[in-house]
Amino acid sequence: MRILVTGGAGFIGSHLVDRLMENEKNEVIVADNYFTGSKDNLKKWIGHPRFELIRHDVTEPLLVEVDQIYHLACPASPIFYKYNPVKTIKTNVIGTLNMLGLAKRVGARILLTSTSEVYGDPLIHPQTESYWGNVNPIGVRSCYDEGKRVAETLMFDYHRQHGIEIRIARIFNTYGPRMNIDDGRVVSNFIAQAIRNEPLTVQAPGTQTRSFCYVSDMVDGLIRLMEGENTGPINIGNPGEFTMIELAENVKELINPEVEIISVENTPDDPRQRKPDITKAKELLGWEPKIKLRDGLPLMEEDFRQRLGVPRKN
Repeated sequence: MRILVTGGAGFIGSHLVDRLMENEKNEVIVADNYFTGSKDNLKKWIGHPRFELIRHDVTEPLLVEVDQIYHLACPASPIFYKYNPVKTIKTNVIGTLNMLGLAKRVGARILLTSTSEVYGDPLIHPQTESYWGNVNPIGVRSCYDEGKRVAETLMFDYHRQHGIEIRIARIFNTYGPRMNIDDGRVVSNFIAQAIRNEPLTVQAPGTQTRSFCYVSDMVDGLIRLMEGENTGPINIGNPGEFTMIELAENVKELINPEVEIISVENTPDDPRQRKPDITKAKELLGWEPKIKLRDGLPLMEEDFRQRLGVPRKN
């Protein structure tokens, strides 16, 4: 298999590349513009005969001969949407159009990593794939939410009109090593704050919930979806639900019991609840997450300590 991974230098992308490269029959091509990704995440593969890295922005067309496309490229942190909403929506819309055009030309199967954000601030709980969502089309994070909704539309239109083989994963909050340290996501924020001995800043009211899936579980789900026979969309995430206060308390206990927890103002359109219904993933892909939050956090801590240069005090 020749496999293209867009956004392959990013957090989830690089872990996916690791897993794909473990199969000696695969050749992997990564296209990434290093906007939020880093070459460092792929350093063990650079120079490998089955691996190729192209500095490329998916908003420009790309011509490569491949069998499969994992289309992950998209800035996915609230800080980024805030500073560059136009780039975010261009990546989602034009980037997905370009990748679908490539899939059509070379006959490749394409998987889009969509997002739980397509459900907006959900009025039903937990969220099933049949739920259409509750999204503000003109809010500060609409570039991402609506961008991914359009990307899903494009995928299905190319599938219906041109017979392209498509797969859509709606991925929920994911965490693990190689997350950007200052990207405004809650797990990376808390871990970095705890390591730096800073107070953990919980956005008010603190009762809003998220579900966190460890990155190795996520990659396993994506590969099963690509290799299976279902177009999706399929939710891939961990249904274990935590309030932000519970998450902060877990990080405090596991990483730095000395640190204090404080409340700060919230960002607009922040969903109150997020929990995937993964019935479809279980039934159709035989997938469910294995790693519990309390086991995953220490694995991430080790990586963050190395990158921040703060060793653990014995």
